[in-house]
Amino acid sequence: MKKLLLLLCVLPLLAATGHAQDEGARQDINLSFMGLIQPYVSETATPYVKQKSTLGLGLYVGYRYLLTPNQAAEANYSYGRFTNKFTTSFGGRNARIHASMQEATFAYVRTFPFKRFNPFLEGGGGIVFISPIPTGTTSLDTELTHQLTFLFGGGIAYELSPSWDLRVQYRGQVFKTPDFGLSSQFPLSRRYIVSEPAIGFAYHF
Repeated sequence: MKKLLLLLCVLPLLAATGHAQDEGARQDINLSFMGLIQPYVSETATPYVKQKSTLGLGLYVGYRYLLTPNQAAEANYSYGRFTNKFTTSFGGRNARIHASMQEATFAYVRTFPFKRFNPFLEGGGGIVFISPIPTGTTSLDTELTHQLTFLFGGGIAYELSPSWDLRVQYRGQVFKTPDFGLSSQFPLSRRYIVSEPAIGFAYHF
């Protein structure tokens, strides 16, 4: 994972710098810091499972290829960490799970240029991998969970120069609540939205 992030960060620097400015940049790559905000989840049926999550933090890398001046195809990878706490009102069971989440998604992006501001909307999907981390996890029976996800969002890219912009955005992912292989103890069947506000820089080449 570290090697992949390093490659994605260095890739723009390896791109040929001889692209003529009048041809315009056809690709960009961005690196952003992001938050992971998960909603409170509860079941209304026995054993009345409740799930609470801490605020997570992570890194997000995106690559865009312009199909037209205002439309792009995007590939994304992100890595973040958070802690989930499961409890039941009936039976008194509980578990605390420290976890990491990795994302591999693709999206369509539509930009609406206005001077140096470039608002955009995006939508797509892919898969997320949510893995328990032994340190800080109280249950020994946890296992990796993978989910199909629907991605949506939008933001604003502010042009700092022809090659760089500052990108602020909101990304939302919709997938089934992860159970970490503990569905028999903490049955949850909800789909929810994980909010991922992000800020970072993009390099055009």
